[in-house]
Amino acid sequence: MADNAAVTIRTRKFITNRLLQRKQMVVDVIHPNKPNISKADLREKLGKMYKSPSDAVFVFGFKTAYGGGRTTGFALIYDNLAIAKKFEPKYRLLRHGIGAKRTASRKQRKEKKHRQMKVRGTKKAKVGAGKKK
Repeated sequence: MADNAAVTIRTRKFITNRLLQRKQMVVDVIHPNKPNISKADLREKLGKMYKSPSDAVFVFGFKTAYGGGRTTGFALIYDNLAIAKKFEPKYRLLRHGIGAKRTASRKQRKEKKHRQMKVRGTKKAKVGAGKKK
């Protein structure tokens, strides 16, 4: 972030969404003769621009224009982190370093589902818990 002085961040299509308690916008990053700017740096800069903590800023969907020099993406700035945890999708929270990843593999989840399909009612919970040793 030391030589990001020539990087310009512009926001457009700014909307204050009170229902979801966030600000949402399209972000244009102009970085001539430089590679793409990291999302962590963008979060910090947007947090400073809009006077909010950088952990409540979510940036995603960035595409670089042909020839480079300009990148466009989307940003959501929540009022606080608790609201972000409530409304953000799980995969985006995982990218952000918040929340827990699923532990069981895809095959294990499918096998559990098929075992549960064979029984009815409250026995499904017993099947899902697994066998006792």
